Amino acid sequence: MKTALKLASLATLSLLAACAKPAEKPPAKNEIIFSIVSTENAQSQAVQWAPFLADMEKATGLKVKPFFGANYSAVVEAMRFKQTDMGWFTNQSGLEATRRAGGEVFARTAKPDNKPDGYQSVIIVGKDSKLTLDDLLKCDKTINFGMGDAKSTSGTLAPMTYLFAPKGIDPAACFKTVRSANHETNLFGVGSGVLDAATNNTQSIERLAAKPDAMAQKTVNGIKVIWTSPTIPEDPMVWRADLDAATKAKISKFMFSYGVGTGPEAERQRAVLKTIQTGPFKPADATHLLPVREMEATEKLIEAKNGKDPAAIAAAQKLLDQVHAEQAALKK
Repeated sequence: MKTALKLASLATLSLLAACAKPAEKPPAKNEIIFSIVSTENAQSQAVQWAPFLADMEKATGLKVKPFFGANYSAVVEAMRFKQTDMGWFTNQSGLEATRRAGGEVFARTAKPDNKPDGYQSVIIVGKDSKLTLDDLLKCDKTINFGMGDAKSTSGTLAPMTYLFAPKGIDPAACFKTVRSANHETNLFGVGSGVLDAATNNTQSIERLAAKPDAMAQKTVNGIKVIWTSPTIPEDPMVWRADLDAATKAKISKFMFSYGVGTGPEAERQRAVLKTIQTGPFKPADATHLLPVREMEATEKLIEAKNGKDPAAIAAAQKLLDQVHAEQAALKK
């Protein structure tokens, strides 16, 4: 009996000793999977991104492979299951990645050519359409409408926060049909007359306008904007928080030096960045997501007030107050 107790005690001590050992550091990587959401044709995006990813490989010594997600949920889930290591996210999908996928904001995009940062969500209609914003908000179920992905900041969250929710409008109950698609699909949908109106953003329109093919030019010239949101922050770059320090250091060194400075090589790099619609990347952290958290909390508060739900109102107000407190603290 004593022997059994002694063995049990030794086993317990061994278990405690094992638990007391410091967690092993993640091993250094030799390959990075870089996620890019397919806001347009994935094949054309692969061509656009190839020079940047090749330069990243050369500079870091890491094998860099692209992952083109069909939608925002796909890139969040890919990071969640460690199928990707880093990527370009929208503000809302980036927030989702930090909440559910172990993601961490470390950089953000910037406007090319030193233009002011930020972009706007818009609602577009055909150039010759007589449809006005007032017509859109009548909610008479006569309009075929295009929305963005559910986790799209400009395609869904911004128009809900700044336009529909304040007026108590549920798009699904307002329009004849509501189709969810990426920005390029919605642009072509409005341009071809399949959709009467759709959400989009100024960056996506600029991207399509820069394409040399006749169909792209015809589409851009065949639309007009009937609503514009307040300015939305640039997109976050997110990596897995559990990446090893050496890999993070290699990525950071490349990202924050690429396209910076003077000379032919810096000019070439800036041209590469312009192809993927950004200027040199800038450092960022979790505070970058405060504006989208504010939009999210505002939308929830409006919906709770429209629904006259005291508990939901209190919860949403608490979230909004927390965001405002964090924003105020940054200004001190």
